[in-house]
Amino acid sequence: MHIGVPKEIKTHEYRVGLTPAGARELAERGHTVTVETKAGAGIGFDDSDYVAAGATIAPDADAVFAAAEMIVKVKEPQPVEAKRLKPGQTLFTYLHLAAEPHLTELLVASGATCIAYETVTDPRGGLPLLAPMSEVAGRMSVQVGAHYLEREQGGRGILLGGVPGVAAGKVVILGGGVAGTNAARMAMGLEAKVVVIDRSMQRLKELDDLFGAKLQTLYSTRQTIDDQVRDADLVIGTVLIPGASAPKLVSDAAVQSMRAGAVIVDVAIDQGGCFATSRPTSHAEPIYVQHGVIHYCVTNMPGAVARTSTLALTNATLPFVLDLASQGPRKAMANNRHLLQGLNVHAGAITYKAVADAVGEKAVKAEVALEL
Repeated sequence: MHIGVPKEIKTHEYRVGLTPAGARELAERGHTVTVETKAGAGIGFDDSDYVAAGATIAPDADAVFAAAEMIVKVKEPQPVEAKRLKPGQTLFTYLHLAAEPHLTELLVASGATCIAYETVTDPRGGLPLLAPMSEVAGRMSVQVGAHYLEREQGGRGILLGGVPGVAAGKVVILGGGVAGTNAARMAMGLEAKVVVIDRSMQRLKELDDLFGAKLQTLYSTRQTIDDQVRDADLVIGTVLIPGASAPKLVSDAAVQSMRAGAVIVDVAIDQGGCFATSRPTSHAEPIYVQHGVIHYCVTNMPGAVARTSTLALTNATLPFVLDLASQGPRKAMANNRHLLQGLNVHAGAITYKAVADAVGEKAVKAEVALEL
């Protein structure tokens, strides 16, 4: 198969869909790899590294999309990229389509097969291709929040860990999944007062067993969220419904009740965000202030630590890329129902129900669309 790796064009996005090591794995199995020039330059992967691995360098994205049977990326395609896709071509990347109706329309119109990292599952019901970036984003959320709590950044002037004789800052985390757990770990490492709110009692018990008395766990109700958010210094939203829009757990009124200079970090912003006041931002302009509260809602948070993120992500995606290349998309998905869960759009049809529901369309079962 011919695999293409374009340079990411989202604002301040330096990750790359395939490392030189991954390109070598594919090339040694007889596949052709074409990488856009400077695709990995932002994280120290030169064109010469890809050439040494057996890849070919293309002068621009048009050449990559024109030649490749499968496009491997990191972030959702921007409109100009979506318009380059064609019938019979496969796109393998993060999509987050529930929050992007226009992008969904473009992908449907392309006729391509679009497989989303974030809805591929594993035998335990996890999301193995989302987990690495959730780990990164969860850990980043605390250091980002701590930074914007500094008075010079407009924050309350709070040191999360406090000092002897001065109370530590309060961090409230909505969601106890992968991102929330990593956020909690980092916040506790800074010696902040940490509260995790989740609606799964099983998960709350697991977190209690994992962290003990250092972490306070609370069952999620509207009242609990309102009460905890009110006096928080940093609130981190990490809730996730696979493939669907994130629920709005924190109302406008609850944000208004927060103290001036408090910080919100919405990790769920890729799926629309879980705060009523959230709107997407970029690394170029990462924050805005509403109701006196600093909002950090960057849609590609892990892009700020692009080398770590790329290595973590490609460790997880490469086995699936190899299967798709070696077997072809249809056979690979027929043989792996977890990969099949990643199919969001195929040949003009939306195949993931949560996405179809979010954009007001009817889903076609993946097995039907692929004629399995």
